[in-house]
Amino acid sequence: MQQYRDMRVNFRATMFVVGVLGNLVAIVVLCISKKEQKETTFYTLVCGMAITDLLGTCFTSPVVIATYIAGRWPGGVLLCNFFSFSMLFFGSAGMSILCAMSVERYLAINHAYFYSQHVDRTMARFALMATYLANIVLCIMPSFGFGKHKRHFPGTWCFLDWRAMDSVGASYTFLYGCFMLILIAVTVLCNFAVCRSLVGMSKMTVRADVPGHIGSRRRFPKLTSVTSAAEIQMFWLLILMTIVFLICSIPLVVRIFVNQLYDPSMISSGGSPDYRSDLLAIRFASFNPILDPWVYILCRKNLLTKGCAGIKRIIGLRKDDHSRVLGWIDSRHSPPSFAQSNCTSYASLPTAICTNETRKQICTNSKSYVDLNLRQAWDFDTALVDFHPFGVEHNGVMGFDEDGASSTKLVGHAAEALPIAQILENEVEIVTCTFSTPSSCKSERGVRQ
Repeated sequence: MQQYRDMRVNFRATMFVVGVLGNLVAIVVLCISKKEQKETTFYTLVCGMAITDLLGTCFTSPVVIATYIAGRWPGGVLLCNFFSFSMLFFGSAGMSILCAMSVERYLAINHAYFYSQHVDRTMARFALMATYLANIVLCIMPSFGFGKHKRHFPGTWCFLDWRAMDSVGASYTFLYGCFMLILIAVTVLCNFAVCRSLVGMSKMTVRADVPGHIGSRRRFPKLTSVTSAAEIQMFWLLILMTIVFLICSIPLVVRIFVNQLYDPSMISSGGSPDYRSDLLAIRFASFNPILDPWVYILCRKNLLTKGCAGIKRIIGLRKDDHSRVLGWIDSRHSPPSFAQSNCTSYASLPTAICTNETRKQICTNSKSYVDLNLRQAWDFDTALVDFHPFGVEHNGVMGFDEDGASSTKLVGHAAEALPIAQILENEVEIVTCTFSTPSSCKSERGVRQ
């Protein structure tokens, strides 16, 4: 028995430290994060959730640890009422804040104009204060006679009397259970609506990228802003926190209704209630404030980005090594050889775009050519005033097969014919195709002076 008690003490102490540490880290991260992230309504609610979970952990876990150490309830009725109020308040307040986060995301995605006009950090703070006030009023009712606090099996925790024989106690039990059930339903529905909207917007974005839907993106200007990385990060954080909260809270809500609906008649007939299920449900609920902050910490964008990049890099290296070995064996990725290519297969399509930004032209030379003589001939032809992409003479462009005299003449002629005033910074797009391999078509951008 003593060994079991020590194990429970160590377990509760470990969970208490993990919960306090996680919530403190989450609050610090929120406080030192970027300015635009700190000023968003969503992260204001997340900070309120972290503070609520931290207070709930600090108010309840020490009492449980002290009970296991002493082997009995360390206080009287007053401590039991306080513990029961803390369990009721922090459970419903956390669920209320999560519901507010879901409603905030629903308004931001589905009613963007209303959200931009009426929802801000002041509104988020007001929502937090209203949430705290409403839950205090709801959870303090048993202390004034509407409902009753009771110590439950195995005597280490107190909660509302969810097997009340009187109508007032039963009414409060159903009131609290229905309030939690409404919060869960609203949260799930809002998250479902947000998910459906994001999926629809993603489909419209893909449709807008199709060549036949050139004007689609103009009709949906909010696609690029709404479905941004920050919005997706908030959405997944909300989804994961909702999943954790539902897993931890639904068993307790189920026990509230089951115990009040069936156990009073069972006790009257001499039956024994299922105390083990009650203990399991309350333990699930106690895990929620401990897991919530770590969900936020693990969903940080930087951590996710680094993790995904590392995974992609590892997978990419393995695939690249595997394809390189297979490619060289099958001769599918052999390097294109200009000597093995057909000379007449080179067709160059230049597109000149003069860049004039603040009357300063930026020059970047990134052209790569197979042969220096070909580059000199190309420079000469593109410098001509009456240059046409398909009007390049064969002897001018392909003169590299002849002796070097032809290329020397062309370069000299280019130096005489090209005035300095006509030297502009042009961005040239050259598409070079060879018939040596099917994949030897390359597109290369260069900026030439």
